[in-house]
Amino acid sequence: MLKRIGKYTVSFLQQPVITGFGSVAGGKEAQGPLGKNFDKIYYDHRAGQKTFEQAEILFQQEALVEALSRSGKKAEDIDFVLAGDLLNQCISSSYGMKEFRAPYLGQYGACSTMAQSLFLAAMTVASGASRCTAAVTSSHFCTAERQYRMPLEYGGQRTTTAQWTVTGAGGCILEDRGKGVRIAAATTGIITDLGITDMNNMGAAMAPAVCIIRP
Repeated sequence: MLKRIGKYTVSFLQQPVITGFGSVAGGKEAQGPLGKNFDKIYYDHRAGQKTFEQAEILFQQEALVEALSRSGKKAEDIDFVLAGDLLNQCISSSYGMKEFRAPYLGQYGACSTMAQSLFLAAMTVASGASRCTAAVTSSHFCTAERQYRMPLEYGGQRTTTAQWTVTGAGGCILEDRGKGVRIAAATTGIITDLGITDMNNMGAAMAPAVCIIRP
């Protein structure tokens, strides 16, 4: 059951439960404050694969496998899998989730993809449309650089404000019952143009989102 609160928030009367989760990260992420919390770390950007894109596919698969293991579920138990990444046609998700043979809905929200996937996954569970939904998201610094800025092979100089896209993936299993963190409600934002024109300074465009509260 769902209940709308105001214009932007949906409350889940029967709160979906995150019964399993998994994470994979790269070497740079391992150096950060969350480094000890990742389930698997790859210091090789290709993770033993031929391309960066294939490595990102592997990240998604391993994150979901770990989440399934923690939840005690199998791939055939998944009613929906909502997965996304930063690449054209959600290519990492499409190839990554293909092996699980679960009903697939591709997601693209850039930096908000995991939050969006969790929100929509929670809606499928809370509405009764699903008993078990997976939410998975990935990105890779090397694949993102190739698509959004310049291939690393080009050797271009990065500006001091240039962002580093996360190399890694995360996955969650949401169920209508069980033990774990519950999703009580979700609020959707609106598109706001802050007038930032420097493509290398994405932080300037995204940082205000954490401190702007709409009445």
